[in-house]
Amino acid sequence: MSDTQTSPLSPTGTERKLPFALQNDEDLLIVVRRHWLYFTLRMLGVAGAGVLGTVLGIVLVAKTFGFDGNPGRIAVGVIALWALYWLVRGYFTWYRYENDLWAVTNQRIVDSIRRHWFHHRMSSADLVDVEDINVVRHGILPTMFNFGDVRCQTAGEVPNFVLSGIPKPTEVLASIDAARDASRRSLRGAF
Repeated sequence: MSDTQTSPLSPTGTERKLPFALQNDEDLLIVVRRHWLYFTLRMLGVAGAGVLGTVLGIVLVAKTFGFDGNPGRIAVGVIALWALYWLVRGYFTWYRYENDLWAVTNQRIVDSIRRHWFHHRMSSADLVDVEDINVVRHGILPTMFNFGDVRCQTAGEVPNFVLSGIPKPTEVLASIDAARDASRRSLRGAF
């Protein structure tokens, strides 16, 4: 299966539980997560900061006063706290990647994000309220690996939806545009 999922299935083929319930007569069109490279680059930054700081701390302490005595024990504690901080930060970077998704149905766009265990933000905009859609791609890597941002300007309470760092943004834009047009046609047909 591609990075842009066309069914409520995860890449492993198991059913993905959506963080929201579908409304009556609502069909899921696509579920989109951030591109794997977007996540990998962030994790490399976190891992690099954690490893580099830990190694520099160990080398600095070893070359100055050593690990013996109270200063050494304090230094070990500080270095351990540094490493633990970056491990936890790495975990929550992964957690956010796993729990940050956008869904497009035949009625709305849903943005669901969980930054940590005690935070969940979900926004929804009706497709008929989507006024303008554009794709933004900055840099060499997003161009080479085909990921970027899809920005949807809406007339609803949430003025802008930004699907950032997603794979195949032009295909996602086309899907949203087609769903929006179909939603508007069905709304006109209801009157």
